[in-house]
Amino acid sequence: MQDGKTHFYVSVTHNLIEQTKNESTPFEVMVDDEELNQLKDLMKVLEDDDAYTLQRAPVPYKSADHDEATEQFSDGMTLLYSFLYDHGTSHTRQAIKSMNVLLRLQDTDYDDPGYENSPMNK
Repeated sequence: MQDGKTHFYVSVTHNLIEQTKNESTPFEVMVDDEELNQLKDLMKVLEDDDAYTLQRAPVPYKSADHDEATEQFSDGMTLLYSFLYDHGTSHTRQAIKSMNVLLRLQDTDYDDPGYENSPMNK
């Protein structure tokens, strides 16, 4: 425990939050009690969204790219990975960065000269 924060190990795939590291928990975070509750809430929302998306999947003639269930699941996943990145160890942050799942971590080069007024910069 450091500064009121405790190490936890997380698996998004298996929906696990553990106090001991194992091969199923690749992400390490340091959180206090309130942040742990936020993490649990994010995991629960993602689990609920996953179940909803699964129910919508077999609906014929329904395009997945315009399905609110898919968008809801994607938004939940982004929030969860953002949380893990923000509270994660350097190893966790590097792992999430290498997954390329968070747009905010991508280098868009928009700060380079010439992009400010470009019609392609929308």
